[in-house]
Amino acid sequence: MMTAMRQHPTTARVDPFLDRVLALHGADSYALVQILRDAQQRDGWLAPSTITYLAERLGMPRARVEGVAGFYSFLYTSPVGRYRVLFADNVVERMAGSEALLERLCTNLWIERGKTSEDGLVSVDTTSCTGMSDQAPSLLVNGRAIPRLSIERVDEVAELIREQVPLEAWPAALFAIEDNIRRTDVLLDAQFAPGDALRAGIARGRDDLLERAGNERSWRERVPALPQGPALTLEEIKHSNLRGRGGAGFTTGLKWEACRTAPGPMRHVVCNADEGEPGTFKDRVLLTRYADLLFEGMTVCAYVIGASSGFLYLRGEYEHLVAPLQETLARRRAAGLLGARIAGVQGFDFDIAIHLGAGAYVCGEESALIESLEGRRGVPRNRPPYPVTHGYRQQPTVVNNVETFCAAALVALHGGAWYRAIGTQRSAGTKVLSVSGDCARPGIYEYPFGVTVRQVLEDCGAQRPQAVQVSGPSGICIGAAEFDRQLAFEDLPTAGAFMVFDESRDMFEVARNFAHFFAHESCGFCTPCRVGTVLLCNVMDKLSEQKGSLHDLARIERLARLLQASSHCGLGHTACNPLVDTLKRFRPAYERRLQSTQFEPAFDLDGALARARAMTGRDDAGAHLGAVG
Repeated sequence: MMTAMRQHPTTARVDPFLDRVLALHGADSYALVQILRDAQQRDGWLAPSTITYLAERLGMPRARVEGVAGFYSFLYTSPVGRYRVLFADNVVERMAGSEALLERLCTNLWIERGKTSEDGLVSVDTTSCTGMSDQAPSLLVNGRAIPRLSIERVDEVAELIREQVPLEAWPAALFAIEDNIRRTDVLLDAQFAPGDALRAGIARGRDDLLERAGNERSWRERVPALPQGPALTLEEIKHSNLRGRGGAGFTTGLKWEACRTAPGPMRHVVCNADEGEPGTFKDRVLLTRYADLLFEGMTVCAYVIGASSGFLYLRGEYEHLVAPLQETLARRRAAGLLGARIAGVQGFDFDIAIHLGAGAYVCGEESALIESLEGRRGVPRNRPPYPVTHGYRQQPTVVNNVETFCAAALVALHGGAWYRAIGTQRSAGTKVLSVSGDCARPGIYEYPFGVTVRQVLEDCGAQRPQAVQVSGPSGICIGAAEFDRQLAFEDLPTAGAFMVFDESRDMFEVARNFAHFFAHESCGFCTPCRVGTVLLCNVMDKLSEQKGSLHDLARIERLARLLQASSHCGLGHTACNPLVDTLKRFRPAYERRLQSTQFEPAFDLDGALARARAMTGRDDAGAHLGAVG
């Protein structure tokens, strides 16, 4: 765990505040994102002198530090207001009226959207999602979420900012967040006491009955053989057929086994709590109400694979959850469930640290998340190798999401056969859904796998639904004819988002919003995604202006094939999904925007000559293209 070699500072000045920040993180270059987040707290942004100072003290090229700071949307390299207001701007928030409320706040504060006031008091802008789609519209102010916005609430926020009331003195009711748990099953109804799953796993093997050192890793590295508990608990995870709940559905037991048998002296457990997909908020509730179950699942994983360190990668929008999560970790340490000799088992040493993201949707991809953990820009890695063999610090690492670790704790407690009996043959267990949009009861719903879309729509009170976006923008959009399909890996796999659109919604505008989301969130690493997502936005904007032709619809399909075939990571592969799906199922929404069925250039050359005509004083027919010849 050596950090970068230190260089002698080129400046003689000393900054006690920044030195304290560096000391808090051990002056470790791998913690650069956390260091930058903490350093920003003093001035609200990262001044050039701050970046230079940190680069010198960390022994890093200044360009690298500045590059990391410029990558994340919650790190600011130019001045912003003392009050930083960010309105959520995904399609569900817009459906709830966020745009009008944003304009009202800007009018109240005499400020333009995307700008900082001249006195440096406030800046107002948008962000993709705050994880509050069940209580939209919402905003963040200095990282704190305010849900259920109304005219009255927006006016109150404006007054508090004008009066320069410190954020900690704002009315607590503004920040009250509801869990909105509407339907529960085995996970959300779990009768669980901290340590239960660990003790069940340990009890599967006796300390005096050692695991045979038949696996190549133990023999080659001459490490002491462990009790049979880890191997037998792994067998229960495999027998359960638990699959990752992030959408891809890789078998959890096989992932853990690959990491357990990979060569290397150190192993790590990483929980991906960076649910940045618009319309997803289930992890927020699990982290609020079931943190012990999550940490138990991570510790069970550490017990199985022999890991000594763990990380909870928490999305930047959930900064308000850090303090209660730290309290839960402290309680577990005090109870002997984290730290040295966990549950009294010699050699079972494991602890968990919280890493707070800084606003980058692409970090939901596991290798990009690891890059961020290591203090770099969140650019996905080439694979193979995979994180199970070359993850954090190039060491074997398991990355699973919040729901997967919670389910793993239940499997360790009750056994694989119990869990496998729930759901379908290929999709064991239950799925937690984030239901939002046009429904009477948005919130959290847990179902056994195999539930139909129609059943969920009935339960959430959806009236006259015409479409459902399953698994967020990167998922699949289905129409009313498909509402009897099942939520399961063999039919409609989902990471959890379930967005409802009734018959009043324009599905073209829904897809257009998603197209702009992907263009904004592209990391920019590969040309197909960086350029292709912008081209998709241009086509959709052209269609929205009634200037499209059938050529543009065909162009969308060509761009989709290009991005799926050549993009570096999943973001580019899925960026076209909402456009292709809505074009297939709701084609009239596109066709009524066509100016003609013939090709028309997107660039209006005659319009571009308007300035020249004004300068020359000519506006006769001969000064217009197409007027002669």
